[in-house]
Order: sequence, then structure tokens, then C-alpha cells
Amino acid sequence: MTNAAVLSDSDLPLDPFLEQSSADAEETGNVTDADETPEETPDAFEALGLDERVLGTLREQGFTVPTPIQTETIPLLLAGRDVLGLAQTGTGKTAAFALPLLARLDMKVRAPQALILTPTRELAIQVAEAIESFSVGMPGVHVVQLYGGAPYGPQLAGLRRGAQIVVGTPGRVADHLEKGTLDLTDVGYFVLDEADEMLQMGFLEEVENIFGLLPADRQVALFSATMPTAIRQVSRKHMTSPEEVSIKGKTTTAANTRQRYVVLPDRLKADALARILQVEDFDAALVFVRTRQNTTDVSEALNRRGFSSVAISGDLSQVQREKTIADLRSGKLDVLVATDVAARGLDVERITLVVNHDLPTDPESYVHRIGRTGRAGRSGDAISFVTRGQLRLMRAIENQTRQKAEEMSVPGTDEVNARRRGRFAERITAALEGQDDGGDGIEVFRTVIDEYVAEHDVDPLALAAALAKMVQGGKPLLVDELPTPSARGDKRVRDDRAPGDKPARGQGKRPAAPSWTVGSGTGTYRIEVGHNQRVKPGAIVGAIANEAGLDSAHIGHIDIRTDHTLVELPADVPEAVVKRLQRARVAGRPMGLSRSTETAGSGPRPDKRGPRRERPAR
Repeated sequence: MTNAAVLSDSDLPLDPFLEQSSADAEETGNVTDADETPEETPDAFEALGLDERVLGTLREQGFTVPTPIQTETIPLLLAGRDVLGLAQTGTGKTAAFALPLLARLDMKVRAPQALILTPTRELAIQVAEAIESFSVGMPGVHVVQLYGGAPYGPQLAGLRRGAQIVVGTPGRVADHLEKGTLDLTDVGYFVLDEADEMLQMGFLEEVENIFGLLPADRQVALFSATMPTAIRQVSRKHMTSPEEVSIKGKTTTAANTRQRYVVLPDRLKADALARILQVEDFDAALVFVRTRQNTTDVSEALNRRGFSSVAISGDLSQVQREKTIADLRSGKLDVLVATDVAARGLDVERITLVVNHDLPTDPESYVHRIGRTGRAGRSGDAISFVTRGQLRLMRAIENQTRQKAEEMSVPGTDEVNARRRGRFAERITAALEGQDDGGDGIEVFRTVIDEYVAEHDVDPLALAAALAKMVQGGKPLLVDELPTPSARGDKRVRDDRAPGDKPARGQGKRPAAPSWTVGSGTGTYRIEVGHNQRVKPGAIVGAIANEAGLDSAHIGHIDIRTDHTLVELPADVPEAVVKRLQRARVAGRPMGLSRSTETAGSGPRPDKRGPRRERPAR
């Protein structure tokens, strides 16, 4: 395709720290497949039936060729059909639902007519800015953003001004509904963007409640990168004969990214990560872990070992997030530890190494993760930690991505110590060449040394060694041998900590969450906490994911009842994991998890209206 402008998500106004990956893989659907490459045809947008005012804006902005998801969905949405779209970031889905939305607005009505839910505030900002850019030729269109971590004042002012389009996160939208500051009476267009992420983050209850407050004749557009059971249930329950559209593409990895994996038990991951980061040549590294708590644990373990590492999760404010990523770009920060959700949209050219500290449970997530390196034509490296029980999963990832990963070993003690000695020698060379920052010149110290040698009659070499030890600050320069994994499980925990350092949270205190391969099928499980204990979906998701070693993508519908909760999990949860979850605590009480014959979502739901505490800003 030549001389054609394609309107994709990467062309939309973005937060400067949330540039979208053009390498994101597409998932193959099974209903209406659209080809990856849009065809260049004259006046292609005009053929879709869009409002002339919107078409004029697109022409001015240089867009002439719609993407496949736009070609397929825009006519359906303009015709009033419900649409279920399988599409990922970078495919142009924002324009796919935003352009028909603008055609439906009644400019005389000064009330919300369209509601768009996104899982994170970053995406809410991006979508709102995109809609504003599309509507520049339609004076009087007002968009309001409702998301956590921001003051209510400007949001209330936007609603009072008569915003016709509301873009927000489920938690903050639910708050405005309960406060009576948001009225959905005139909403005829409802969009769920990145619905799978939304439900993984525990927002199913809020989404269900919002559906219940919308007019019966509303139109629904649901976009999701994957199609888990929970999404299917939402579509069947709340959508009217939806037309399903998916992008036909290949789940492949970048050819310029070298992929490797190392087989090791969970307890040796901290040591292995430190050794890999000391031996590998990289500009910046991104380490993926499973849970928010893991980000803190892994980052603290790295910092004790002398790395400049920061954990990034949904708990960070927008200002903190922007500063962290700016430090990563500038070189003040070398290692970022993140969950999949926290790393969404992250695009930093310095990242040349991605480490899967916790292996993802599906090939799509794997591709997204390692796509963070090898950007702009540069080479990159991806290393995955794989337990013995995850070898079949690693093979499945290789088969679907059509690229073989090399098995590697944890760098040996001799190799690590040689690298540490070499780096210490580099510091000495830099000081001799006057490259050290600030302070007195080397001649001042030469005089002090000459005087000391003359006065104390010591060997200059012994004195240099003593000074080197002093510079090291009491921390060991060399590392010890790693414990050898035994078939029965060596319970010792060793690492590269300096003497007296406290172990990382979870080390030496309790065994790590068991690793297991998830099979097919789902089952319903009962947890002995409910509304009486004020338990929240997010707490349940976090507890199960952390204690069971289970990715949140495998946690389905959560039905919180008066004194217990029903949750959908894989049907083949091992008995050892069930016992672990029975003892695990949530809302201050043991879960007491057990298999149940009830069906999640079938029981009566008590009235959930009442004081709501804001979720941590996402």
C-alpha cells in the first residue's frame, strides 16, 4: 500500500508515555474475519456512510483508508446493530466505535447519550482525546472523562455542562451513579473497550450494575482482545443478536528478538534473575510478574542486589507512573518490574531485554510481553523462567508463535564473578581517566596515598586492595554457588544478599505458590466470605491468583452473595492448590474454598447500593 493514510490507534492522540506497539499480535476469530491489510480505494471512508462533518475532519487529518476493523464494524454500528469485536490495540478500534457514535448524537440534548467504559484511566484519556479530535467539525460536542485518581470537581463540572459523551473507568462511573451525579436515561450507545482486561481487574459487578441502569433499547459495542467465558456470558445476557467481527492475523513474534528460557524451581528465581541481569548486555530491562505484590517483592530483591529497579502497578498515581517511565527513558532507571496490566501501552526504546519472571498462561500475552523489546528495528532479548510443570505450556507457546526458544542455563558462579570483577575494574579505569563525577581530582588522593605509604610503610598493592574493599561498602563483590535443586525439593534459600540483609517477602517464610498446567473446562467453587464481610471482587482475584499461582485470565465469573461467594476456576485445580486456598485469607478470614454444585450468577443478589470505596486508580 502506498500514499495512503490508515487510521489506527497509533495515530490517535496519546499520552507521551503510552505509545502503542505496532507489533501487537492479532487474535484469529471465527465468525467474520477481516484481512490484516486494508485495501486502498478512493473515498473509502465515504463508502461507510459516515457523517459528512466527520468525513471532512478525517480528510483534513489525512485519513483516507479505514482499517479492517473499521470497515467491518462502522456500517453495522451505523445500522444500529450490536457488535462483538475481537480486536487489539493498534487495529483502529477506537475510531471503529467513535465515528458511528458521533453520527448518532442529538446536539439538542444536553445530557449523556454515549457511555464508554475502559479498564484504565490511561486508556480513558486516550479514547476521550481521540473522540475530541474526530469531532472538531461538530461544534457543541462535549466529552467528559470519569476515572479514579483525579478530583471530582472537574468531572462534576463537565457533567453539569451537558456532556453528551462520557468516557470512564467502571469504579469511578459507578461512584457517580451512586452519588446521583450521572444519569443514564438518555444513553443509547454503550461501549465496553478492552472488556477482557476490565473483567480480569474485577469490575464484573460494576459492569453488570451499569447494564441494569441503561435504557432497554440501547446499542452495545463490546471490544475484547480475547474471548474468555465471562465475556461470552456478558454478551449473551446483555447484547441483542450481536454481529461478531474479528481480525484474521498471525500470532507471531518479532524475528529480531532472541528468545530463550531457563528451567528452574520458583525458589531460585530471585538468584537467577540477579545473575542474568549481571551477565546479559542490555540498556534497560522489563521484568514481568504475575501479581501486584510480586512487583514489590521482585523489585526489592533486585535493589538489595545493587540494581536500580522500580515496581510499577495500578497503585501508582499518574504522576508517579510518568516519572518512573521518564527515568527509564533517560537512563536513571535500569530495571522495571511490572504486571501485564501495568505495562499496557509501554513503549520505551531503551528496553532491550524482557524477562518473564512468571510465565504467562497464553501465547497472546507472551507475544505482547516480548514485543516490548526489539523495537524500531533494533535487536532484543527475551528470557522466560519455566518450572518443570510449565514445559508443556512453553511448547504450546512455541507452536503457536511458530518460533523456537533456546534453552539456557542460569549463569554460573565463575561467569558472574568474572563479570563483577570486570565491572569493578571498569570503575577503577574511569576514576584513573578522570571520568568519575564531582569531588576532588585524582592528584589530591595520590598525595594522600603517598603520605600514607611513607608514614606506615605498607605495600601499595595491599593498600589499594584495602581501599577497594572500603569502596565496596561492606557488600560482597563475589557471589556464592547456587544451591543444587533436588528431586525432593531443597528448602534452603540462598541468594547474593550481603550478610545481615533480610530475606525478600516470602523467602524462608512460606513455600511459593505451586505451579501447575491449566487444562480445559471450568468449574464452580465456593468461598466462605461474602457481602457480610465486605469482600470485593479485586481482593478475591488477587488472593486466588497469588496463592494458586494462577493467571487472572483463568478466573471467571465472581458471584458475591450474602455469606459466601461463587467463583469460576479451571475444573482441574489440583487438590494441593485447593487445600492452599482453603487456608488463604481474604477480607480477614480464611477462604475455605471448596468445589460447589451451585452455578455462579444463578443465585439471588442482595441490594449492593450503599457507600462505595474508590478502587485504587488504574
